[in-house]
Amino acid sequence: MRDRPDIWCTSPSTSGVSSHLTHDYNEHTAAEINGRLIANEIKATLATEVSNMKNSINKVPGLGVILVGKRKDSLTFVRIKKKACEQVGIASVVTELPEDCTESEVLDAVSMLNHNESVHGILVQLPLPNHLCEEKIINAVKVEKDVDGFHPVNMGNLAMRGREPLFIPCASLGCIEVLNRCSVEILGKKAVVIGRSMITGLPTSLLLQRHHATVSVVHSFTKNPEEITCEADILVSDVGVPNLVRSHWLKPGVVVIDMGSTLVKEKKNSCGDVCYEEAMHKASAITPVPGGVGPVTISMLLSNTLEAAKRAYQWTQKS
Repeated sequence: MRDRPDIWCTSPSTSGVSSHLTHDYNEHTAAEINGRLIANEIKATLATEVSNMKNSINKVPGLGVILVGKRKDSLTFVRIKKKACEQVGIASVVTELPEDCTESEVLDAVSMLNHNESVHGILVQLPLPNHLCEEKIINAVKVEKDVDGFHPVNMGNLAMRGREPLFIPCASLGCIEVLNRCSVEILGKKAVVIGRSMITGLPTSLLLQRHHATVSVVHSFTKNPEEITCEADILVSDVGVPNLVRSHWLKPGVVVIDMGSTLVKEKKNSCGDVCYEEAMHKASAITPVPGGVGPVTISMLLSNTLEAAKRAYQWTQKS
């Protein structure tokens, strides 16, 4: 089909579905999807390509990160992203600004990275402090360096048939990557996305439509959401409400992609939107939190950064 673009068709596992699952699905227990294994496979491929680029043209991809303030979660995410860059050979630079910085200071930092030829991808770590306008700052990032995929040009092209964004938001791309590598059929299936945020919910619903799923979106104003979710063949959630989705929200055999992650102090660990213990007895496959889509999302950021560098240098593996 002409409107099923190859750009969104990721590579399935060459070693079979079971390589990414803890065990095969049976009528009593769901299979757990191993996101860390998928992420490691992707990073190994990226590391090879980055090495080939360096050997070919003596250049490597560069990622610029802007971090405002000292939020613990943001500091953690930036540290993880920086480490992932090192693992595959991508250069990274972090611009740190104080919590009370002005909007002009942030825009100046974006401008510097926009004009830095060794930086091919720019990431503004979200959320920003309330006094800063996220939309204005994200819009200031050059679209060809928008590896987060949040620029309105990229989001708009994702929404329109026949157009191709330069980049797709990493969490959404990671969701599709997980489904493809686990050989989950998307075409013609009923998919429900819980949440409609710019970062995850909205682009994920658009991307699932690109893959010809029949998509419904559930949000805080949806009445009787469980009546909608219980029809889903594929359920994606990212609203940050621990254990929001219970067993009676799920259709037997559903594939659950849980992208919500909230730190629960009592457990001293992250908890997903879906009640994992209950879903294990209803779903056919499920991503754990942590260790599910999160690591794959980071790998998609690396992939987008490599693609940005390849475009900038007009380089391919055959160059």
